[in-house]
This record gives sequence, structure tokens and C-alpha cells, in this order.
Amino acid sequence: MTTRPLASWALVSALCLSLLPRPAPAADPRGAPALDAAQILARSAAARGGLEAWRKVKTMAWSGRVERADGSGMGMPFMFFQKRPNRTRFEIVVDKQTALRVFDGDQGWKMRPAPSGRPEVQPYTEEERRTALDALVIDGPLLDARAKGVEVQLDGIDVVDGRKAYRLRAKLPSGTTQRVWIDAETFLEVKYDRPARDASGRPTTVAVYLRNYKAFDGLQIPFTIETGAPGGGPAVDRLVIERIAVDPPLADGMFARPGLRTSRRGITVDTRPGDAAARNTGSASR
Repeated sequence: MTTRPLASWALVSALCLSLLPRPAPAADPRGAPALDAAQILARSAAARGGLEAWRKVKTMAWSGRVERADGSGMGMPFMFFQKRPNRTRFEIVVDKQTALRVFDGDQGWKMRPAPSGRPEVQPYTEEERRTALDALVIDGPLLDARAKGVEVQLDGIDVVDGRKAYRLRAKLPSGTTQRVWIDAETFLEVKYDRPARDASGRPTTVAVYLRNYKAFDGLQIPFTIETGAPGGGPAVDRLVIERIAVDPPLADGMFARPGLRTSRRGITVDTRPGDAAARNTGSASR
């Protein structure tokens, strides 16, 4: 099995846009408030816990499981580590073997189990590297978008899961364009598109849905992330977050090229979303 769930979350990680002011649009006949892009993003930042609160977060760790959206099979345990400005490490256990994807902010590597028993390490392809560079970790492209060089436009209003949502078009510093949907009532991000390839290797897009938001240390975080099939098919992967740690100590070496002695010692992952005062300090090490 591949480690495709990381790409599902590269997000996890690719969620923010820009605060550039735009002329206010005319009122939409479907009833959503007539707001411009800057107003939508300001409300979204407040709904997610506030710009200043997110700026203070330097590292974050998640653990949980990845499962098929149809409920088939057992959940595959994962851990996902993020460190500003752009470092990520994703581990997933498949059939009792660990697969790993690491990005050090410039280069990335994939480590997969091999029939020989010795893990195989391969560098990211150039396309994977560009995708990783576009993934603005921890808070994504929307928060502090102007400082990140992200430009955003209000592109329309759609219905996502039966609710009105603002469709935003964001241009990242690399020139890549993303679409992100923000709920017109909660102002939380509920969907975004990311580039992918279909079974034939042709460029396409997949939809990523952000669900089950919970407050953690005052920050609103989606605890369920579903990724659709290429070309707009139904969801095929579901990433379920069970534990979170905010600002755990993450050494830069965790994000270096993986080797047999790669370790992640002393990482504490909280088991109580929304209760920062009561930490469960189950230390993870390998």
C-alpha cells in the first residue's frame, strides 16, 4: 500500500489564503452575506481562534488513524509532525510496517518497507517537492496570507454538504492556484481542492473535506479530513485525529533524510481536545 494519506493532508496542511482588500460584491441571491475576500478571511481567522494565537504556534503533532471512508479494513495508525516554516514528517503503520514521508523545507524523502526487509529510501519527485513547498504548514495559506505572499479572490458561492460556502481562489507564491471553501455561517474552512493524478497519470484534482471541528488550546481544528477520489469521486480516505500536541519540542533532525537510526524521542501528544490544562503525557519514541 502507498502512503497516499500524506498527500491527502499536505495536507493537512495546505489550507490558508490572503487578506488583500477587494471591492465588495453585490448581494448573492442565495442569501449569504455580501462580504469581500478580506472580510471573509478576517472572520475566518477569528473563527479559527485568532491570528495572534496561531502565530504563536511553532510546532504541532497529531496522531490518529487513517481508514477507508466506506469503513472497510482496520484503521492504520499515523503520526504527523509539523514545524515552521515548512517542515513535515508523516508516519503510517501498514501491516505492522512503518512507511514514512519527510520534508526538511527544501528536499523530501519517502521510506517504504521492502520485500528484503530493509526499508527503501527515495527522494521526492520534483512534483512532490513543489507540492510540499506549497503546503504552508500548521495554519495553511489563509491565515496571515498577505505576509505569506498569497493572493486571494472571492470566486463565488456554492453549497457544500448542504450549507452555503464562499468559494475563494488563492494564488500561492509558486504560482499554483487553489480553491478553498469557507462556510458562510461558521466561517470555518470546509473544503479545498488540491492537484493530483489519476490512475493513468494524467493531472486532475481531488476534493479534501474538513469536518468535526473541535477547540484545542483555543484553536479550532478539524479532527476528520476526508479526501475524494481523483476527478471528483466519492471520498476514499479518512484521516481521523485522536490526539494533538501544540508546541512539542521537535528537533530539526526529525525532518532530515531518514535512516535506520532516525528517531523521534520525547514527543508528547495530548489526549484531551479542548482541555489544555489536563495533559496526558504519553511519550512517543521509536
